[in-house]
Amino acid sequence: MQNIIKKLDLEEYLETLQNLFARQKSIILEGDINIHHKLISQISNYDLKQLPKVENLDSALMYLKKQGDLKLYEIYEFVKIINYFLYLKRFDFSDKLGEWNDKIIIPDEIKTLSDAFDDTIPQERGQTANIKEGYDEDLDRVNKNLYDIKGQIKQSLYATINSKKLQLYLVDHQVHLVHGEQAILVRAGFNHYLKAKVVDRSSAGFFYVIPHNVSQHKQRQSDLINLKEEIFYRLCKQYSSILGKHLMFLSFINKEFDRFDHYLSRVYFAKSDDKNFILPNPKVKEQKLIDFKHPALHNAKPINIDFTKSVIMITGVNAGGKTMLLKSILSAVFMSKYLIPYHCDEEQTKIGSYKDIQAVLDDPQSVKNDISTFAGRMLEFSKLFKKSNAIVGVDEIELGTDSDEAASLFKVIIEQLMAKNIKIIITTHHKRLAALMAENSDVELIAALYDEANRKPTYEFMQGTIGQSYAFETASRYGIPLNVVKMAKAVYGDDKNRLNELIERSSVLEREYRQKIKDLDEQIEQNKKLNKALKEQKETVDNEVLEEKNILQKQYQDAIDEAKKAIKTTQSKEAHQLLNLANKKVKDIKVQKHQEPLDLKVGDRVKYRNNKGVLKSIKGKKAYIETDDGIKLQVPLSELKKSGNMPKVKQISKHDIKVTIAKPKSGHVKLDLHGQRAEEAIANLDKFISDSLIAGFDEILVYHGIGTGKLSYAVKVFLEQHPSVKSFEDALTGQGGFGAKVIKL
Repeated sequence: MQNIIKKLDLEEYLETLQNLFARQKSIILEGDINIHHKLISQISNYDLKQLPKVENLDSALMYLKKQGDLKLYEIYEFVKIINYFLYLKRFDFSDKLGEWNDKIIIPDEIKTLSDAFDDTIPQERGQTANIKEGYDEDLDRVNKNLYDIKGQIKQSLYATINSKKLQLYLVDHQVHLVHGEQAILVRAGFNHYLKAKVVDRSSAGFFYVIPHNVSQHKQRQSDLINLKEEIFYRLCKQYSSILGKHLMFLSFINKEFDRFDHYLSRVYFAKSDDKNFILPNPKVKEQKLIDFKHPALHNAKPINIDFTKSVIMITGVNAGGKTMLLKSILSAVFMSKYLIPYHCDEEQTKIGSYKDIQAVLDDPQSVKNDISTFAGRMLEFSKLFKKSNAIVGVDEIELGTDSDEAASLFKVIIEQLMAKNIKIIITTHHKRLAALMAENSDVELIAALYDEANRKPTYEFMQGTIGQSYAFETASRYGIPLNVVKMAKAVYGDDKNRLNELIERSSVLEREYRQKIKDLDEQIEQNKKLNKALKEQKETVDNEVLEEKNILQKQYQDAIDEAKKAIKTTQSKEAHQLLNLANKKVKDIKVQKHQEPLDLKVGDRVKYRNNKGVLKSIKGKKAYIETDDGIKLQVPLSELKKSGNMPKVKQISKHDIKVTIAKPKSGHVKLDLHGQRAEEAIANLDKFISDSLIAGFDEILVYHGIGTGKLSYAVKVFLEQHPSVKSFEDALTGQGGFGAKVIKL
């Protein structure tokens, strides 16, 4: 699988999709592709939150199967999955998605277990998960005592610092974090006034010490931490026992989590850049790519190609995009097979269903295996005879042997593979092979085009013709002397050169024909726009006539009412008859208003009832819009109207602007810059100092190493210029010596 992905240049694109997964897995989505596609389509109608990042739980399930006890963070991984499915239960899904969601029945005992954990604070692998306060009395008591001791330690340290007897020996009035311990910095002779434990020594000869009264608190703190671990061990046994009872359910929901992960990640991936899902159809007769862009190309020209026939033979100019066209066709088939969205015209693109996808693109020559280029190619072709219902791409089919012999051989090989229901896309410079295959009605010829005026490839393609290689022109473009190119042309021969000219003349005529078709299409488009404008004018006139009719109708009714009053007094039979005749004539007057379908496209401003927004996509008779309030709606396409008015933007005053600085989630007092370039190291050091200041650290340690001295010098210059650095000095021998700096902020 990875081999075909690499050959088709899809590694980076699929890595982006895999980064959306809640946990790492293959991009392969096994099972009925039609059911998968239906569920993905339904999920895309809901605004669901992303799945939490979860570890692989195969080992945890194995431990439970053997009646082992899990660690608390492993139990919490199951809880994260359970909590997400409980979140999905809040939605009233319909159709297949609703059926799937209803099948997941979470046992009450598992629900109770999930309530024990506090998921408001995310945990990293190996960390102890958070148990909610009030769930276990012993744990709550230990946590309260730990909190109290932390305050007592801080209070004792500051009481010691503020002691009058110790003032002469204090270097500063700050609490330092040394080897993970809170300490104070004192001069020699401190032991006359303070009983303390020395934990380190500064480069200036001062001592980092922990007072004995603080050490007593530390010992008590250590005892409480050990007690907390015992409580966690008890809870782990209790929770593991509960999970073990529901092992089959956990295995099931673990697989369903991966399945939903595939679905939701693909939905997010498609929405991120307006990509489309193209469902492969085994019964489709016509196969084509419309407006396809290969993910590996930036600012690529969209590809429009019909590959319905069994053999697609791509010829033409060197470096003209032949190989990329081959990769594009195979990539589209591959991504459709595994329901990976990509850029194309969703309505017009048609892809068949293939059991196997093969790419013969590289030079198989190997000294180790004593195999030649041509022999390696024959070995790869021999494997194809064992396959059926496959699509194969072969780049430079003539590689490694005599062209005339190869043309005859490959003609027969290709025809035999066609008989086994194998579609083949080929790039070649063999005009003889192309000419031989052109006789077959199930072979499509495609030529890569060349711009003779600018002497460069156009990266465009034309179906139905053989392309010229332009080897001489390409050689000249890449610096081969003109006299060498002229001599080569003479050796090549006038007859073959004239044949190439004839081929190119045919291509020119074909291009002129295509241009005329393009011009006609543009005229048709102009006529459509004109017709649309006329329809709009007609609608306006219809509305005006309708308004006039309503006015006349009201005036007429007023006159009738007056006439009725007059008739009541005269009681004339003839007057009644005339009045009924007038009413009949009014009813016969009809103004029919024609409602023509609107010509809408993605990106248009539209109005749906009282909501205005932007049209995001059109699928059949349904449209997806995003309102100006940020709400995504699925609405009938027929009920949309065009709206040219942009939403009003609220003016923001300077009083509305607030700037907040978030404290970093993780604070460290050490930074290792080993192996980094000077520019990269300085950028990381700058961020580290900023984070340390926000975290409240007043002293940090940075390792830069000795090496050539360039990194050390760059760090020194940067620290001298940094406004938040009070001072810095080389670290002690045990802390890195000359290869590290102690920085005071």
